[in-house]
Amino acid sequence: MRSTIGIIVVVWLVIGCIAAFQRGYFGDDRDVSCKSAGDTALTIVAGPLNYLGANPKIKCDDVKLPQPSK
Repeated sequence: MRSTIGIIVVVWLVIGCIAAFQRGYFGDDRDVSCKSAGDTALTIVAGPLNYLGANPKIKCDDVKLPQPSK
């Protein structure tokens, strides 16, 4: 039973990675930001739902991250 659930979870996440790749989220030319990282993560977690019309997006405009000291 555990191995079946594990296999389902792995297949689900692999399908999500394929969807993220097809949307171009793994390209080298993208700036890494809260929005791009969040969109990529949500797309992977959504898995097969991406192919049923889900297009998860995250809004990070109001997130203030601390800056490293110089």
